Amino acid sequence: MNRRLLPLAMATALLSACSSMAPPYQQPAAPVPTSWPQGTAYAPTSEGSAADIPWQSFVMDERLRQVIAQALANSRDLRETVASIESARAQYQSQRAASVPTVNAGVSGTKSRSTTSDGNGGLTTVRSQSTSAELSISSYELDLFGKVRSQTNAALETYLKSEEASRATRISLIAETINAWMTLGSDRSLLAIARQTQESSQRSMDVARKRLELGVTSRVDLRQAETVYQQARADVASSLTQIAQDRNALELLTGSPVADALLPDDLPESAVVLADVPAGLSSDVLLQRPDVLEAEHQLKSANANIGAARAAFFPSLTLTASGGLSSAALAGLFSGGAAGVWSLAPSLSVPIFDGGANRANLAYYEAQQKYYLSAYELAIQTAFKEVADALAQRGTMAEQLAAQAALVEASSDSYKLADARYRSGVDTFLNSLDSQRTLYSAQKTLTSLRLTALENRVTLYRVLGGGIAG
Repeated sequence: MNRRLLPLAMATALLSACSSMAPPYQQPAAPVPTSWPQGTAYAPTSEGSAADIPWQSFVMDERLRQVIAQALANSRDLRETVASIESARAQYQSQRAASVPTVNAGVSGTKSRSTTSDGNGGLTTVRSQSTSAELSISSYELDLFGKVRSQTNAALETYLKSEEASRATRISLIAETINAWMTLGSDRSLLAIARQTQESSQRSMDVARKRLELGVTSRVDLRQAETVYQQARADVASSLTQIAQDRNALELLTGSPVADALLPDDLPESAVVLADVPAGLSSDVLLQRPDVLEAEHQLKSANANIGAARAAFFPSLTLTASGGLSSAALAGLFSGGAAGVWSLAPSLSVPIFDGGANRANLAYYEAQQKYYLSAYELAIQTAFKEVADALAQRGTMAEQLAAQAALVEASSDSYKLADARYRSGVDTFLNSLDSQRTLYSAQKTLTSLRLTALENRVTLYRVLGGGIAG
């Protein structure tokens, strides 16, 4: 029986070995410059690729590493993406199965008895029995013009697209977790500054109150000192609320509560929490970004769908075949006394009139291919802009931090001098008040700038495709 079906299977494979009618795919040229922007706002770029840096190497703070690992293990967003990958994989496997015949095996038996009159008043009983075993191919479409192959390729590209979407989600989750953790640290630093200012202004109020009691100064000084105190008091309350909300946002990303020991007490220095990120010398690195690869797989899928739509204009040949053995007794079915049986029923379908459905279907997939080509090019252009913006910010960030740190130092000295002059009665309280306000504002701005500098490193790591390895 196997020898009889072997030529049939070989013929089926040969008839199905047809190339796809999809247009040959060529990767579109990237619609962006080959190198990063240059100018006074941009720092020089260095060799290397962020995609080659595992996130465990990019993140140097062990507490933050544990928080990120917790997010990767528990995030519902990531679980949802993984479920989408499993769905796409199953759809691809289902479509791929259509490219090979479905072979079924079966054994059947019949037994019958009939009674007839013999014409002399007697009855004649006739008994019959038969048993058969067969292998069959049911309604298998021979892929003469590559329709099934094109549909399989489209399903494969959809599956690969979902995998790249998962990688993009993973990178975004890492970046968002880092930013949420650092934002919590920044707000704790701002809380410390507000409390320090509140204590300092409390001391200024005490001095103004004593001077008022001694008749040395007016009530104006006391009320002016109180303005700084009440502002810092309000900032303390606001910071406490913000810190609680920061923790809630972080635990939403991690999917479960984060231990207190893993949280930052303040905003750490960039050199001890995150590694520097090389931008590379060429913008070709953008072609390996997960979202760009996702857009390219979508374009390839649309390209394959054109092949399936073109194949619909041509005849389709469906094959139903079976072969097996038949015997009057089950015991003789496989003992050499059985008779061979086979059947072959090809069916040819030729499209003659469909009201323009096939032509409209082809036009639809050709339009889809143009749409996803534009989406792919836009993904590259968007990626280039994101990297260029991050590089422009990095190019001036060191100067901004240095200037702001110098401003904090100068403001601190100015406040100490003005406060000392006021306490000694040499100067008015207004100068001390202005110096205190300037110092408070400069300290808060420096903290915000330090957070921005850290976020810039995270942004560069993400937009350059980092976080894939590891």
